[in-house]
Amino acid sequence: MDYTEKTLSCEEKYRGKIIYVHRDTVRLPDGAEAVREVVEHSGGVGVIPVDENGDVWCVRQFRYPFAAHLLEIPAGKLEPGEAPLECAVRELSEETGFTAAHYTDLGRLYPSPGYCRETLYIYMATGLTRGQAHLDKGEFLDVEKHSLDELYRMAMAGDLPDAKTAMAVIKAWLLQRGKD
Repeated sequence: MDYTEKTLSCEEKYRGKIIYVHRDTVRLPDGAEAVREVVEHSGGVGVIPVDENGDVWCVRQFRYPFAAHLLEIPAGKLEPGEAPLECAVRELSEETGFTAAHYTDLGRLYPSPGYCRETLYIYMATGLTRGQAHLDKGEFLDVEKHSLDELYRMAMAGDLPDAKTAMAVIKAWLLQRGKD
């Protein structure tokens, strides 16, 4: 069955530097009308850098909406016209100083499709070479090394609440073990 909803009207509610919010009226499959609130975002990229020892270089940073310091993979917002792989290369270098010889596409995810139109692209970076990080203005984080096995256990225990990080860790862990 086709459950497609038809947009009847769209009202802008907020336009900021990172997000745009609109409130839409839609026609449901049964003919009724409903309201949909949507957050638009340009999308982003996350990179799980795995070194030759099976260690992952993560970042720990304060996330204001949750008032918590979260352990995450390096990540950032896509710039207008930027390809996801370009963004992955840029963010890995900016946040950790690493460059990578190889990037493996781990897929994409919709972090919260019930109200947010954002796509995150995830890559695994290998063949790492250390360099100097060069954070964006106003960006503060620490780089930490954790074994992939430790991060996998954390993800499975629910101790990595950031969705992109948990997904990247689980996929990288499975790939490193030859399980598709």
